[in-house]
Amino acid sequence: MTDQPEVAVVRGPDRSPAAEDGLSALLAAYHLRTEAEKGAAVAGVEELPERYRAEISDPGTAFADDVVLLAVLGDRAVGCLVVTAPVDGTCEVKRLWTDPAVRGRGIASGLLGAALARAAECGASGVRLSVWSWRTGAIALYRRHGFTVTESWDERDQLVCMQRPV
Repeated sequence: MTDQPEVAVVRGPDRSPAAEDGLSALLAAYHLRTEAEKGAAVAGVEELPERYRAEISDPGTAFADDVVLLAVLGDRAVGCLVVTAPVDGTCEVKRLWTDPAVRGRGIASGLLGAALARAAECGASGVRLSVWSWRTGAIALYRRHGFTVTESWDERDQLVCMQRPV
């Protein structure tokens, strides 16, 4: 295993089944942890809301119009992030997750940097995201990458909305 993760774009006809399997596992961990943190812990993927199960079972379809970034250490997927296609000049970052066993190695920063580069390549003028208020480590990461808190576009309680120019 190497210390520096490789960040790969996982999208389109060249998507490998192994990459998709790794992405599904990361998305499952993300959604299960998020539900637990919201106080709605579930025993397994089958108990998650349908829209989350759809992402996990078929990320290729769920994110067909988006760019999915996958961080790989050796032959194992250890992190993911979704960059949406621009809407009104703005891309959205979603589903940033790294395997807790490899946190602290710059994987999330690498994924976020690649997402910002991707947004610039597709002509976006800005990037936005939302994050739960209790995810203070993620909020600090986003601030280090130039994101600032902005007026919420989402009605959910405890959701912090952030943005930055590209």
